[in-house]
Amino acid sequence: MPQTPSNHSEKRDFIRMRIDTEVSLLHEGQVIAAVCLDLSSGGMQVQAPQRFQVGDTLEVRIDSDHPALKGLHASTEVVWIADQPDGQQKFGLRILAMH
Repeated sequence: MPQTPSNHSEKRDFIRMRIDTEVSLLHEGQVIAAVCLDLSSGGMQVQAPQRFQVGDTLEVRIDSDHPALKGLHASTEVVWIADQPDGQQKFGLRILAMH
């Protein structure tokens, strides 16, 4: 019986959680307001009004409104980009380190 090649682009190493929450991106001394669309233990998908390039490093902060929960602060790297019709950009960030 012939085997069909598996489509590795459809597989994920980490479970992603859709969160649609505001984030702050720090890039070259500038703070950019953006939206984190989904998050996993290895990375996140973000949409922002500013354009980035693959390989750019960004600091990401997600503040917590809950006093018992600490926010997220991570060093990340842009691994893919997708320009949007409205001039914004969606991009994937790989988490390099959590702070």
